[in-house]
Amino acid sequence: MKPLTAALLLAIVAFANTALADTTPAALRAVAEQAVRAQYGQAGSRVVIAPTVLNPRLRLAECPHALQAHLPTRQGTPSRVAVAVSCTGSPGWTIQVPVQMQVFRQVLVTSRPLARGDIAGPADVHAEERDIARLGYGYIENLDQISGHALARPLIAGVVLEPGDLNGREIVRAGEEVALIAQIDGIEVRTSGMALDSGDTGAHLRVRNGNSGRIIDGVVLGAGEVQALP
Repeated sequence: MKPLTAALLLAIVAFANTALADTTPAALRAVAEQAVRAQYGQAGSRVVIAPTVLNPRLRLAECPHALQAHLPTRQGTPSRVAVAVSCTGSPGWTIQVPVQMQVFRQVLVTSRPLARGDIAGPADVHAEERDIARLGYGYIENLDQISGHALARPLIAGVVLEPGDLNGREIVRAGEEVALIAQIDGIEVRTSGMALDSGDTGAHLRVRNGNSGRIIDGVVLGAGEVQALP
């Protein structure tokens, strides 16, 4: 057998480089589904795609390049998305390929009934895998997102925690003992008091002085500390 000549090798390479992309319905679906998995299959997610059927009689012009896929820009995670699969160059064409999907992630779910004003902790919630494409009002993934936040409404057991379920962060809660700090002639004076309101750092609230019984207006400095206002 004679060795391949340089010209023949170049011809083989040229033929390989002009291989046409598969444009059958199955190939179009595969390109669209791969794009969906790449978009929504982030760390911690499990993407399940429901089979969709394109018209088996669909015939598109052969494409000299690899097919391109583009997903629409949108917020959140939809349960159905139309992927634009296209062939660039000449002849060029674009077809919308519908993809129906589920995207599962670990989200926080209530372990027991909770009352309005409760601050949920590790004993009150647990993680479950849920389809976030069906959670139109959002979801919460970890305890850091709820730390210090009171519930805005009562919740039954077994429901997904949503951002709208939370009030503002409360690092000082009404009824708890706090350090009441005052500046008198440049000297810091501390005494104990009881917070009459709840709030985050910087919030204005009232504190009952533990010694005098007077109600003092103050601003939250941090956990358990309130600065008395002049």
